[in-house]
Amino acid sequence: MGRSTKGSDYQYVPRPVAALADEYPAGHLDPRHSHVRAQLIYASAGIMTVTTAAASYVVPPQRAVWIPGGVEHEVHCREPVRIRTLYVADAERYGLPSGCRVIEVSNLLRELIIEATNIPVEYDVNGRDGRVMSLILEEISATRTARLHVPMPQNERLIRVCTAILKDPASNDAMDEWAETAGMCRRTFTRMFRRETGMSFACWRQNVRLMEAVSRLTQGHSVTTVAFDVGYNSPSAFTAMFRRTFGVAPTMYLSEQTNPEQLVAHL
Repeated sequence: MGRSTKGSDYQYVPRPVAALADEYPAGHLDPRHSHVRAQLIYASAGIMTVTTAAASYVVPPQRAVWIPGGVEHEVHCREPVRIRTLYVADAERYGLPSGCRVIEVSNLLRELIIEATNIPVEYDVNGRDGRVMSLILEEISATRTARLHVPMPQNERLIRVCTAILKDPASNDAMDEWAETAGMCRRTFTRMFRRETGMSFACWRQNVRLMEAVSRLTQGHSVTTVAFDVGYNSPSAFTAMFRRTFGVAPTMYLSEQTNPEQLVAHL
């Protein structure tokens, strides 16, 4: 079998792991769909948002999102993304996660994922290529989870609002405008939003912005650029919010002395 850029072509490959490589332009949206196999979606360049019925996950290059087989999801790319996807058969057999999550991608796992896309689709299970794929499964099972996600509501009108904010975290529309978008009065909107997500609308939107900020900071964007990109009126306002949430300024996040996992755990 030759290599394809269609995920559906990898679902029944007679191998434990199948790897796909593709590139998506800025603004690309892969509509809601699911796969028979579990998958690990990794972007070696660019940031993407992966949304399921339960949550939305922000995935920068140092992370990957794990999606069990059968779980419907959509992928949105705000900028050009170089994607590498692994499709895993019988994931439970290897002790891999049963639920969606964002995981840390070590230097070793990153290189293994890239190498997997250069290996023949129907590789020799008992040879060197088979050992590479086996090591990938071990590395996935040993990775740490990063809390780069927000809960999603189930109400269709609230989903419409949340989807718009996820696509444009910098949007500064007032709550009354979002309530109107949802076709609700402000009081109904705020009450239903809290009931369905477990947090206020303001807190949810702030967390979306902070997740986006963390992703952009990890990519090396300046604090000033990130502040405006995620909707703050000034770098100082952004820095104050970042410090209140994480206990350190954005510049400390960029320091090698700071552990990103300790920061995202505050969200």
